[in-house]
Amino acid sequence: MPLLFTLKALHIIFVVTWFAGLFYIVRLFIYHTEANSKPEPEKTILQAQFKIMEKRLWYGITIPSMVGTLFFGLWMMGEIGYGWSDTWLVVKLGFVGGLVIYHSICGYIVKQLQRDEFMFTSTQLRIWNEVATLFLFAIVFLVVFKNTVDFLYGLAGLILFASVLMIAIKIYKKIREKKSRFS
Repeated sequence: MPLLFTLKALHIIFVVTWFAGLFYIVRLFIYHTEANSKPEPEKTILQAQFKIMEKRLWYGITIPSMVGTLFFGLWMMGEIGYGWSDTWLVVKLGFVGGLVIYHSICGYIVKQLQRDEFMFTSTQLRIWNEVATLFLFAIVFLVVFKNTVDFLYGLAGLILFASVLMIAIKIYKKIREKKSRFS
């Protein structure tokens, strides 16, 4: 039993650091993209600094945290003996697969920005930033409830939460546009 608790603790620690990396990397993408509108030499200085920060965060924290999360999660599954008949676990692993795809797309964006290629606006990146939040909510609710009926309530709440986030992003964009017109 002590091994199981150790695996669970390590899995949770790596999940937390992985999400911290995913949340922060997209914020850096936003700031990096917004630096394009700054005058020189501020633009060049900011973008050089964001490249350094993105590279260190991505390769020093985010990737190792994903590897740790998956490694200790799979080890824990082996120790507990979960089977594919545990529906909640299969659904959770589907969300984890989606999160790995999200992570991979973020890695692609890191590489683009390192080459000074800006494919997304800061508004698009703000929306992208909330995708990780949706994965976090879905995965945590599945792990806590482990039951389909409760999960359906959680999914309804997740959809409501996503809607509120999108509305908040639009309101925030309008507020920023107003402030920029007056400054």
